Order: sequence, then structure tokens, then C-alpha cells
Amino acid sequence: MQARLRSCTLTGLACVVLGGCTALGPDFSRPPVPWLQSWSDESQRTLQADPHARGAPLTDAWWTSFGDPVLEQVVVQAQRQNPSVRVAAARILEARATLGIADAGLYPQVQQVSADALRVGQRQSRGGDTAFWSASAGFDIAWEMDFWGKYRRGIESADAAYFASIAQYDDVQVLVASQAASFYASIRTTELRLRIAHENAAIQKRSLEITERLFKSGNESELDVQQARSQYLGTLATIPELEAALRQLQNALGVLLARPPGPLPEMETGRGNIPQTSLGQIVDMPADLLRRRPDVRAAEMLLAAQSAQIGISEAALYPSIALGGTIGLSATSLATSPSTLSWGLGPALVWNVFDHGLLRNQVLVQDARFQQLYEQYQDTVLRAAREMDDAATSFASSRAQIDILQEAVQAARRSLDIANIQYREGLIDFQRVLDSQRTLFSQQERLVSTQGSVVQSLVSLYKAMGGGWQAGRDRALLDEETRRAMAERSNWKTLLDDPLPPPGTEPQPPRRSKTP
Repeated sequence: MQARLRSCTLTGLACVVLGGCTALGPDFSRPPVPWLQSWSDESQRTLQADPHARGAPLTDAWWTSFGDPVLEQVVVQAQRQNPSVRVAAARILEARATLGIADAGLYPQVQQVSADALRVGQRQSRGGDTAFWSASAGFDIAWEMDFWGKYRRGIESADAAYFASIAQYDDVQVLVASQAASFYASIRTTELRLRIAHENAAIQKRSLEITERLFKSGNESELDVQQARSQYLGTLATIPELEAALRQLQNALGVLLARPPGPLPEMETGRGNIPQTSLGQIVDMPADLLRRRPDVRAAEMLLAAQSAQIGISEAALYPSIALGGTIGLSATSLATSPSTLSWGLGPALVWNVFDHGLLRNQVLVQDARFQQLYEQYQDTVLRAAREMDDAATSFASSRAQIDILQEAVQAARRSLDIANIQYREGLIDFQRVLDSQRTLFSQQERLVSTQGSVVQSLVSLYKAMGGGWQAGRDRALLDEETRRAMAERSNWKTLLDDPLPPPGTEPQPPRRSKTP
């Protein structure tokens, strides 16, 4: 018995030693993007900081640079309350639980636990009744040695998937912040366009009243009256369209904040004021900004998770070694039946040698999926570069028009003043006044639209650079009500309250000893 026990112990120790030898499959490394560095040199000139920049890094909470408290409030609420953010947070919790499942594979598993108790009796026609009880209990346990790194690769894959879920959560934070700022800027732009439409309608109404009085007194023709009426009514017709657009934008922002459709009370403050700011100072190369974009990081982590899946598939080609054991106890109340303790311990080897290509093709399937994700990663980086370059170009061109359009509005306003004076003095006809009114309205519309485009382009540029997600790492994933409901529903232990890793944290590769 002692010799047998020593043999089993030595076998188990040998399996433990062999269990940490190697890990099959490729070790993941960040995929190269050959064109990225040369593109950075070109784009650096496009993304030069504005002379009036405040010097704030582009990756910080960029919406605070506008100096608009309402905008800041809207963005922060969106990043906390938006349903997409809450879904992304729940996916992080799912990834945490999946990582726990993968980690459990490294430890012994109880495969079966059994227990029974029975009372048995019999009645005889002669000799009376007899009865006794019997009981038994036992369990089986198995521990598969991670000789080929199957479980360590599984942990590596689950860990990368966990960091991918965090990057996707960061990406939602960036997207929601940019959408909130974009809707906010569109609302303010539309409010200002409405104000300008009402102001011009008032000017044109006054002109219409003047021409009507002059026509009734016989000093003007009906043509002037009808032209003035036509221009006034045309301007009035733009107001319902703008009001409808404003309500739709308010509804869109409300839904983004997880509120019912309708105007937001806090938006009454600063009504009609388009937020303005300058491009923040660039502190990083565009290539570095692209690689830190959450969507690029998510694509990279998904690629790393799939890389580990290749190793898991390759491990199935080789024998698996497990250390198994069983313990059982049975007893009865009969004096002639002794209690019995049984046990067993020993290694087991399973090797699917004749798989007819099933396992080998599984490796090829995982490798093909890796190549698909590799191509998607390259495409993600390429699209991110295009988004950044487009946004930078749009911002630069829109910003260059502002000063010109401001001068054009001043000239149009002065032209209208002169036309009114000369018309009253009889030096010009009324058509010149109408033309001046039309030009003023048009130039004001262009100026306001361009001011809105500058803000939209700047928001797009900040989004393209992937800024604005850092604050989400310091916030709790769940609000208190949701956390309490999930804690009551399932035993999450600390998974609900564990903080997110700080920015810059990367998944740790699994520990491996040297190949024997």
C-alpha cells in the first residue's frame, strides 16, 4: 500500500512539474502599421495648435475648454446616463465573470458528488419484522495538468477580451460625449438662426408697412408692396422649419441623456449662444493619438484574444494528462456489515490520435479568424486616420471663413442702412432696399451656420483623436440602484465594485516557465 501511494504521489508530482512547461500557439505582439509614421509627419502640420489655444491636452475633458457650464453638464450626464454606456458597463462585468471561468480551469475540479441514505425493512409471516438502514457518500475529483498551456492561453484570451470590453466602454464614452456636444452645438446654432429669422422678419415687416402706406397715399406702386410682402412671407416661412428642426434636436439630445423627448430645462440658460473655443495644444504625435483611440485599442485586444485561441486549439492536438481521484464511504446498521472506505488516485492520459483532421482544421479556423481580425485592425487604424484628417481639414477651412463672413455681415448691415437712407431721400428705388435686406439675411445665415460648423468640426476632431474617456475610469460602472438590484439577484461578491484599471494599463501575459 505504501509503495503504491508513493508511486501515485510521484506520478502526480511529475504531472505538476510538466504542467508548467510550455504554451503552444503564437505570442501576441502589437501588429505594425507601416504607413502610420510617415502619415504622422504630414498630418502634424495640419494639426498645428491655434495661436490662441489655451494649451490644454487634446485627450483631456475637451468640452471644458468651451467655458460653457451647460455644455459641461450635458456631456457629463450623457456619459453617466446614456443607455449605451450602461450596456458597455454590463459587458465589462460579463467579461470579468468570463475571466473568472477561465481562471478556474487551472485548479482541481470536483466532477461528481453523490450521497444517499436508505432505510430498509421487511415483514415476515413468522418471526416478526426486521429493519436496518444504509448510507453512502463519495466524490470524484480531477485535475488536468496544463502541460500545453491550454488553460493559460484561455486566461490570456479572456484577459484580452476583458481589456477589449474596457476599451469598448471607453469608446462609448468618447462617442456619447461627442454626440452630446454636437447636439448641443446644433441646438444653439438653430436657436440663433431662429433669432436672426425673427429679427429679419421684423425688419421686412416694417418695410412692408411703409410701402403699404405709401401705396395707399399714391406715392408708391403696387409692385413695391407685393415684392416687400413676398420677401417678408418668405422669411416667415423659414421659422416653422427651424422650430421643427430645433424640437427634433432637443428630442435627440433628450434621448441621448435617457430622458423623455422634449426641451431640456437647463438649456434655457445661454439660449442662442454658440460655444466657441480654440483648438487645444497638441502634446502627442498623431500616430500615438491614433493608437490610443479606444476603438483601435479594442480592435487590438480582440486580436490578442483571438491569438490565444490558436494556442488553445493547438493544445488539443496533444495528449492531455489529468490527475484523478475518488473517495467513497458506505455503512449500514447491520452488525454483520462493516463500514467501508474506498479511494483511488492516479493519472489519466487522453489523446485523440485518429481525429481525421478535425482538430487540425480547428487550428486553421482559429488562425483564419485571427487573420480576419488583423485585417479589421488595419482597417480601423486607416479609418481613424481618415477621420482625424477630415476633421482637421474641416476645422481649418471653417475657421478661416469666420473673419471673412463677419466682415461680410458688417458690410451687409451698413449697406442696408445706406439703402434705407437713400430710399427715404428718393435717390434709389425700393428694389435696392429689398436686395440689401435679402443680402443681410443671407450673410447672417452663412455666418451662424459656419460658426456652428466650426464647433462641429472641432468636436469631430476631438472625437477623432479619441479624447474624453479618461474620466470614465474613475467613475463607478453602475449606479447605486442597478448595483443593488444585481447584488440581490446574484452573488457577484466584489466584481460589481472592483475599480477599472487606470489608463495605460495593459493585460499581463501569462507566466511561462522555459520549455523542458
